Amino acid sequence: MSKGWNVAMALAVGLVAGFFIGTRLMAQDPDPESEGRAAATTAYAAVPDAIGEQDLFGPYDVVPTWPKNLSTLPGHEKWTWGAAQGIFAESPNRVYLLARGELPNLPDLETTRLTQIGPSLQFPVGNGLPVRSATATALPGAGGAGGDPAKGFEIWRGSSPPYRELGVDARWEHCLVVVDAQGNITEQWTQWDKIFKRPHSVYVSPYDPEKHVWVVDDHMHAIYKFTNDGKQLVQTVGTPTVPGADGTHFNRPTFMAWAGDGSFYVADGYNGTRVAKFDKDGKFLLDFGTKGEPGGNEKRPNYMNNVHGVAVDVETGRVFVNDRNNHRVQIFDSEGKYLSEWSIKVRPSSLHLIQIGADRMLWTFDQGTQKMVKYDLEGRLQYAWGAVADFPGTLWGVHGMHVDQEGNLYTAEVNAGRFQKFTPRAGANPAYVMSKGIYSAWK
Repeated sequence: MSKGWNVAMALAVGLVAGFFIGTRLMAQDPDPESEGRAAATTAYAAVPDAIGEQDLFGPYDVVPTWPKNLSTLPGHEKWTWGAAQGIFAESPNRVYLLARGELPNLPDLETTRLTQIGPSLQFPVGNGLPVRSATATALPGAGGAGGDPAKGFEIWRGSSPPYRELGVDARWEHCLVVVDAQGNITEQWTQWDKIFKRPHSVYVSPYDPEKHVWVVDDHMHAIYKFTNDGKQLVQTVGTPTVPGADGTHFNRPTFMAWAGDGSFYVADGYNGTRVAKFDKDGKFLLDFGTKGEPGGNEKRPNYMNNVHGVAVDVETGRVFVNDRNNHRVQIFDSEGKYLSEWSIKVRPSSLHLIQIGADRMLWTFDQGTQKMVKYDLEGRLQYAWGAVADFPGTLWGVHGMHVDQEGNLYTAEVNAGRFQKFTPRAGANPAYVMSKGIYSAWK
């Protein structure tokens, strides 16, 4: 046979086979419902098959009236939370709220045109956007990296002439309170307001059967350890009001994280640019980290700018450090040896904190994008949610977060000046829910 005849026969066989196969496929009409289910299970939605949702609160529902406002306390009718710094749920019925004092409750505001600033400007903007930054108005000033705590009150008050007045624009009361599952204020630790200057985060160690309460205060350069009932201060790590970078001094520490043997790491911090490690009793062991070049482009391992978070992978002992101003997470072994790192690619980015739960995933809140973000420990994005507005469930400046034993998520927002409670949505993908913490000595 000729070559042309072979080609023709091959084409004919292909056309006939294609006709029968195509007819067979066309005869089997797809099931629209099954196609929909397949699409839903591979979608990004927190709850598969949810109709018309936007995952505004991710895999959660918000509890809109939690906690009760400070204005419900006698003598505080005109006041509310200051900048909400930290939150920790010892249990669903005992949650610690840490704030920078109090701010006045805002009245209903009428729109004001601001022509003295520029054309077509008005306040409030409207459309449910926030009208006050609590972190910019609450006591004290000198909040960012490089700020001088000694000048905090002076900066807050302003000058030429002073435009803020203590007792009118803010009050230094109720820095630490405890609430129950319904948000009722059950304990007021006001006896300790006098030793706080800028409380930054609050914890209970998962390896401490006595459940002492730890408070990091960056302006005091100190960490306080209280009895669980708040009646006694049993230990102070660091030297209050005296900055430094050794076993007995911090320079504006920010966050803590515990290793499996009960030892702990301190992110130190806004001005200290190092991580310090202590044993379970608070004895200094070692530190690591060197001040990097300013500008946010430091690439060298172990060089840091604004160490604003630390987390421990208990299974491997690796220490994850939020090198905030350099937009990266650096990873070290338990002795401070540099191992690796990964960068936050989006701009702007400014991670507020990092934490690793029992599922060995890293959660953070990015102040640059105002989103809760989940990464695996190599930095691969798993999920993200959040939006800025001025109604319950939206997020603005999450500075503290924690999950209780029932899976409820709690947040503290420095910008919004509020605390929130979220409950897992029915049917939510478990991979999108923030993991519970590690509990060892207590449940």
